Amino acid sequence: MLDESLNNLQELKTFRRELRSGMTPAEARLWTYLKGKQLDGRKFRRQHSFGGYILAFYCPAERLAIELDGKPHFYPQAMEYDRRRDVFLKQHGVLVLRFVNRWVFENPDGVLNHICEHFGWRDRVNG
Repeated sequence: MLDESLNNLQELKTFRRELRSGMTPAEARLWTYLKGKQLDGRKFRRQHSFGGYILAFYCPAERLAIELDGKPHFYPQAMEYDRRRDVFLKQHGVLVLRFVNRWVFENPDGVLNHICEHFGWRDRVNG
């Protein structure tokens, strides 16, 4: 289900701007590979809101969200929040790929290849 009214809600604009100016080291590193359509010509956005959630990176053409998880994401409450969020996004036709922060530094090619493998995912799911 595509609902454009869920994208980049005005009430989250200031918070999204703050997040963009304070990216984690892993987010900053991954952004160097994603910005400017460097990854297979796909446009990615940083700190894009969808519904009440803010996605670290989002490729609108692919309806693909990229999340980087550091230590705070491994606490039970955070894991439950992430699970609910991923379910909401999936219900709205957005696929979420999650990577541990350190993978961006230890194996950036592997992370980028995994992202590229999911380009066109909707075509494969929808037949």
